[in-house]
Amino acid sequence: MPHTMSRRGTQFDDSVRQHSGWLLPVAIFIITGLLSALVLLYYLAPNPASFIEEHATPTSRSDLVHLSVGGVAFTIPANYLPYGSARKGGARSDVALYATLPDFQGYSEDRGPDFTENDANAPVAYLLIREEQFNLSEAERLDRIYLNAVIQPRGTDGPFGLTQYAFRDDSGYRGEDLFVGHLASGVVVMRCVRFGPQVPSPSCLRDMPLAHGVALNYRFKRGRLEDWRQIASGVDRLVASFMRRDRK
Repeated sequence: MPHTMSRRGTQFDDSVRQHSGWLLPVAIFIITGLLSALVLLYYLAPNPASFIEEHATPTSRSDLVHLSVGGVAFTIPANYLPYGSARKGGARSDVALYATLPDFQGYSEDRGPDFTENDANAPVAYLLIREEQFNLSEAERLDRIYLNAVIQPRGTDGPFGLTQYAFRDDSGYRGEDLFVGHLASGVVVMRCVRFGPQVPSPSCLRDMPLAHGVALNYRFKRGRLEDWRQIASGVDRLVASFMRRDRK
């Protein structure tokens, strides 16, 4: 009997060793495969944001939306906000707006075509309020960045009371002109894409501080550059009104 038990014990040990011999490589193979799949998924899978790219969904509703950017509070009518996500309100890293020119009204059904056209004189301004840690003033941006990238640092007499500069082709602003004007509130610095066969409807962009850690930029069609003063003062009044409303 002891001899029989010993033989069975030996057979059991042999079976365990045989199973261990092929289970271990299989386990390693499975684990390696899973790790490889996770690595591939991490590097190759699309970012969740790439599945859904938000598109503008205009609304003519004028109910007030309470939101904040960089700790600065705003109360903005819904028809100034092109994106539905912004109309949910709350804290955001940035918020896009648009308004008609020259009256700075929000979207409405009767002005709907103005918000979709893209001709050289399209009557819409697009604004972006965003968090900005390194928030240079326009004068600082002009002196430290732009004037180092232009052909003639002194500029030339440009149209509409502006000083005009041409950016060098080897700069990061190739194909753009720089325009500088002055208002009672301070200097106005705008970069404008040049007209060309490939760019029949270029835009101008102004970038400036709005509050500590918060910046504002706006763009409009270069065909409306002659209205730069009215656009600058209109943007100032519009954004200030959104900030004042939250304090009432």
